[in-house]
Amino acid sequence: MNRMIQQMQEEATANPPAKVYRYTYNDQEVYYVTGRCCDVPGKVYDMYGNVICEPDGGITGRGDGRCPDFFEQRKDETLIWEDKREQN
Repeated sequence: MNRMIQQMQEEATANPPAKVYRYTYNDQEVYYVTGRCCDVPGKVYDMYGNVICEPDGGITGRGDGRCPDFFEQRKDETLIWEDKREQN
């Protein structure tokens, strides 16, 4: 996750700014990276950095359908990182 955050810091600032949250979901620690803009999906990663699903965004706004209960079942929210750079 640290490598991913470093990569986001090297990219242009997203609108809205990117955030990374840690949750417990399906009895495992996961990380949710918010969508960058418009219909770009957010992504849920396992603790090894593998994409589990995209719970939101896309053309329908409902992601890829692999974790339709993510927002209802997630718990123990912790904000890990927030991009606080000025937008260009």
